[in-house]
Amino acid sequence: MSSGLPALPRFTLRQLHYFVAVARCGQISAAANEIGLSQSAMTLAIADLEQAMGTALLERGRQGVTLTLQGQSFLQHAESVLRMANEAAQFPFRGRDLEGRLELAATYTVLGYFLLPALARFRELYPRIELSLEELSRKDIETRLASGQLDMGAVLLSNLEAPERLQTRVLGRSRRQLWMAANHELAGRGSVSFEELATLPYILPTVDEGDRNARRYWADAGHTPHKVIQTSSMEALREMVALNLGVTILSDMVFRPWSLDGRRIHAVPMDAHLPVMEVGLAWSSGTPLSPCASALEQFLGRSFASGALTAEKH
Repeated sequence: MSSGLPALPRFTLRQLHYFVAVARCGQISAAANEIGLSQSAMTLAIADLEQAMGTALLERGRQGVTLTLQGQSFLQHAESVLRMANEAAQFPFRGRDLEGRLELAATYTVLGYFLLPALARFRELYPRIELSLEELSRKDIETRLASGQLDMGAVLLSNLEAPERLQTRVLGRSRRQLWMAANHELAGRGSVSFEELATLPYILPTVDEGDRNARRYWADAGHTPHKVIQTSSMEALREMVALNLGVTILSDMVFRPWSLDGRRIHAVPMDAHLPVMEVGLAWSSGTPLSPCASALEQFLGRSFASGALTAEKH
């Protein structure tokens, strides 16, 4: 007898966890090793998930896997389900009575591409905490933390100038890769060298000190970009990449496989070592966290413990 309820996809939280790990690592073998599972079992679990969804979620290649358009969309839902399941287990009855005010600042990239969904869930779980949120530069956040004007900052930890004066907690790590148009002549390569890259127009993002970081790893590689196009707009950067006006190196955290107008973008690893981008929280080492700030620090640490950030672990 039919219940009248719609049929649900037959997948498990474990399969979603495996899929997110594969998407993060870019290789089934690396994800299996990270979780402690055999590669064959991981492959079978992903295949069963794709069969349950009725579509391919991954494109397999010699160098690893990339997400299909359907896979990119499904990844966001999978991460959301895992986060909610984690919260259901970790925070079933807590938070309702905690009351106070919390001053939090975040940089542009961390706020726009990483933090907001988690903060929305935090406010639902802790409705009596008045959360004041402000977007500031990394430099301003460090200054205000030192002067006691902020309780906590959410920043790219690798950009901090005086980390010894702060306490920090890493929430996620994200690898950097080369972005290019899907039809670029190098798009089919397993990896690209800085020597090859130095002959191409290079798009330099200025937001969140991206220009400073890029110049540092270009210098470490012993090369200089042939032609530099600077922009403070991530949307403009994606459109320039998708239109084959230049290439850039950015982290997986801000990667999307399409531009604002729907043109495809492809990511390829560099064959040289690139520093991993660390995202996390910072607060003054001389001042203990308030109960509200401590609740946020614990909540975010647990929320991102399942690897919701597209990252590469080192």
